[in-house]
Amino acid sequence: MTIRLATWTLGLAILATSASATAQTITLKVHHFLGPQSIQHTKMLADWCANLARDSNNRLQCQIFPAMQLGGSPPQLFDQAKDGVADVVWTVAGYSAGRFPKSEIFELPFMMTNAEATSRAAWDFVQKHAMDEFSQVKLLAVHVHGPGNIFTKNKPIKTLADFKGMKLRAPTRLTNKMLAMLGATPVGMPVPQVPEALSKGVIDGAVIPYEVAPGLRVHELTKYVAEPDRNFEALYTTVFVVPMNKAKYESLPADLKAVIDKNSGREFSAFLGRTQSGNDVPGRATFAATQGYTINQIPNAELEKWRQATDRLDDEWAEEMTKRGADGKALLASARELIKSYTK
Repeated sequence: MTIRLATWTLGLAILATSASATAQTITLKVHHFLGPQSIQHTKMLADWCANLARDSNNRLQCQIFPAMQLGGSPPQLFDQAKDGVADVVWTVAGYSAGRFPKSEIFELPFMMTNAEATSRAAWDFVQKHAMDEFSQVKLLAVHVHGPGNIFTKNKPIKTLADFKGMKLRAPTRLTNKMLAMLGATPVGMPVPQVPEALSKGVIDGAVIPYEVAPGLRVHELTKYVAEPDRNFEALYTTVFVVPMNKAKYESLPADLKAVIDKNSGREFSAFLGRTQSGNDVPGRATFAATQGYTINQIPNAELEKWRQATDRLDDEWAEEMTKRGADGKALLASARELIKSYTK
């Protein structure tokens, strides 16, 4: 009888411990490079974290660290997720130049239609063709921003000839190559460095989307923006990724893994692209309301000249992929078909 009672009591203790472990709150450290007032912090990542809490009965929580508060620099963010410095990061794939060669395809000139459609396409493309580039992490999303613009300090860009001699900031290696083909001198740097580079004259301008520009005081540091016609394919965009530490994901109980999975993937990617590009409207309004600021809209006929000047970048990228053992032309065709299928 005593043995039975002891066994029963031990069983209850084990069940209680198990239930306690199951109900334990897990807090994910989420890290990114923009400020706490950015749309990425207040909406894109915050909404995702709120969805995790909702779907897990508050067992999954987030602590979001903006502006590299966990240390390091923006190019180190992917490795921070891989190594467990952070559990989840939001970052630019191209900040690690050459590390994600297939995934960067969506940064080719005049590839993107709109951010939501292209983000859906980017997720599908990576799932089909480029998961080897993310084997060290649990990939949660791939997305792009809205159409990029060119902001300049002292001279407007209206025609192809205006690029000559201009030192322009670019985010990634393909955008650097694009600017060089247009005649500019590209200067690669993460976006948080843009204000200082503009103020010190390190660069004459920068290519960035409207949504992030006011937070960087670009409307105070430049006088002109070249805005490509929105009825033409976007001049360029940037690929962002949301990787999660693989060990952290694997350590979660099955039901919490399911919560992560439910809130990741194509629809999360589309939400990020749609939300980020949606902030282009208030971003543009800041420039339109800035006294003395000039918005130059670049017409289709001029953009066609820019397209012709950068056409060979597609071929160069395809040749590079072929040298790496992939069918570059087939990858280009796949990316374009995916974008087309999601563009309404």
